[in-house]
Amino acid sequence: MLDTTAHGALAALVADLERAMVAQDGAAVAELFLETGFWRDLAAFTWNLKTCEGRADIARMATAQLPRIAPKSLTLDPAEAIGHADGVTEGWLTLETAAGRGIGYIRMKDGKVWTLLTTLHELKGFEEPRGMRRPMGAEHGHDPLRKTWKEKRLEEAARLGHEDQPYVLVIGGGQGGIALGARLRQLSVPTLVIDKNPRPGDQWRNRYKSLCLHDPVWYDHLPYLPFPDNWPVFAPKDKIGDWLEMYTKVMELNYWSSTIAKSASYDAEVGEWTVVIEREGQEIVLRPKQLVLATGMSGKPNVPTFNGQDIFKGEQQHSSQHPGPDAYRGKKVVVIGANNSAHDICAALWENGVDVTMVQRSSTHIVKSDSLMEVCLGGLYSEQAVANGITTDKADMIFASIPYGILADFHVPQYAEIKRRDAEFYAALEKAGFMLDFGDDDSGLFMKYLRRGSGYYIDVGACDLIIDGSIKLHSGKGISHLTETSVVLDDGTELPADLVVYATGYGSMNGWAADLISPEVADKVGKCWGLGSNTTKDPGPWEGEQRNMWKPTMQEGLWFHGGNLHQSRHYSRYLSLQLKARYEGLETPVWGLEPPHHLR
Repeated sequence: MLDTTAHGALAALVADLERAMVAQDGAAVAELFLETGFWRDLAAFTWNLKTCEGRADIARMATAQLPRIAPKSLTLDPAEAIGHADGVTEGWLTLETAAGRGIGYIRMKDGKVWTLLTTLHELKGFEEPRGMRRPMGAEHGHDPLRKTWKEKRLEEAARLGHEDQPYVLVIGGGQGGIALGARLRQLSVPTLVIDKNPRPGDQWRNRYKSLCLHDPVWYDHLPYLPFPDNWPVFAPKDKIGDWLEMYTKVMELNYWSSTIAKSASYDAEVGEWTVVIEREGQEIVLRPKQLVLATGMSGKPNVPTFNGQDIFKGEQQHSSQHPGPDAYRGKKVVVIGANNSAHDICAALWENGVDVTMVQRSSTHIVKSDSLMEVCLGGLYSEQAVANGITTDKADMIFASIPYGILADFHVPQYAEIKRRDAEFYAALEKAGFMLDFGDDDSGLFMKYLRRGSGYYIDVGACDLIIDGSIKLHSGKGISHLTETSVVLDDGTELPADLVVYATGYGSMNGWAADLISPEVADKVGKCWGLGSNTTKDPGPWEGEQRNMWKPTMQEGLWFHGGNLHQSRHYSRYLSLQLKARYEGLETPVWGLEPPHHLR
């Protein structure tokens, strides 16, 4: 049962916080936080995705932004329960500013604010036509000039990109571009999504045939239209591809397939991009005000360079180009890499009678799928969570309410439990020669993903093949060179190969900006992804949010959108509202826009 004293203390703290915010007193707001408190804001107060850490940082932001944002209210949501455990009391908030309304989440410790999350969910006067505001659809009465829904859609599609220019051009029509396109469609922002593939969903269909989601269905819904309740827990790639294609039609996206972006340049005087594209052999010039690169954080292949690649007589593929095992039965394949794609590809090759060898050059974090589900995700993203009233939206908010600065502290005990629970499994992997890690600070998979976007595998069976030797393993060795018929390791070991697969990951998303716009703009923006944790492949200094993702960048009018299905869904809300505000000419005073610390 909830401690009524804790409930009253939280209510009093929120009331004090509301008074200080409405009075636009930044110093008073900061004094209500712990000295080591956090305020994470998603567009509501900073028009940015920004975490302020410690009273001094909070005071600076609040003093600068409160007069600009003009908060109207911040209250505990009476419809939501308040929780209390281990000296921490937490609850849901509703908030209102001059421009919009939103949702918040607060944690109180020692009578002060420990963590505060504030998020913008709608703009006043530009609310989405949902629920009580849904459109009528049918037009009753008589009108000899009436146009049907289909006629209107065809007319709109014919004009957009020709007579009418999109306000937002989204380059990349995978899950990220589609989710953002749906959000912007509901906000009535003229948007065009373009993709090089012939059909929506081909980004998934074209990958190796054994690919499936390793994240569970509850974690992967798209905005507005969740998967049905008979959808598989782990969806195969072609099923996801078909869903994305259907989604673009049902959500009425303006989506150009078979379209390649060739160049882009920005005219600061008029605030407009000139983007040259090629669609079905025809060159078209588009002039959007906002350009979103939704080409995916796993979109620009990182292909290493080794001596001898030019003389190797077999095939060489990046994992993104690998079609699957069918053509390689009875052949020898060397897969360089030991993360998710490498394991999936090796397992599928072995199942199809291929002699396959994995080359692991550095350690990998492994977590069994069922352990990840039960220990880490189950409380927020599971059938039981749904039964407990934790909707996907609520789960997203609770997860977002933990600042990145302390997120690892929440994860370390979970992965310690997994390490204990699966001790025999890990011992068997290490006996097979596999190099394991749990991240630089033992915080596990998701922190590795946030920091570097690589270095892990969610085990769905491939590890057993490594343990029993079915997948041959060479670990701790680099690649010396390739011969005409083999891969040679640093120690002189020669691995005969008909095919070499480079499961070596992907480069930073601003590499796309370098190709499309210019290297100068890419460097002006800086590296995408990572937190500045000063861990492996995530150099400091600490930045506290994902670099350049879903928020303003140093290049006016240029945005980046990507990540997994969960992030594409959740953060598309805040990116779409930032774009909508600019479309409507609202003031969007951005707090915390900083020059980059790292380039590509």
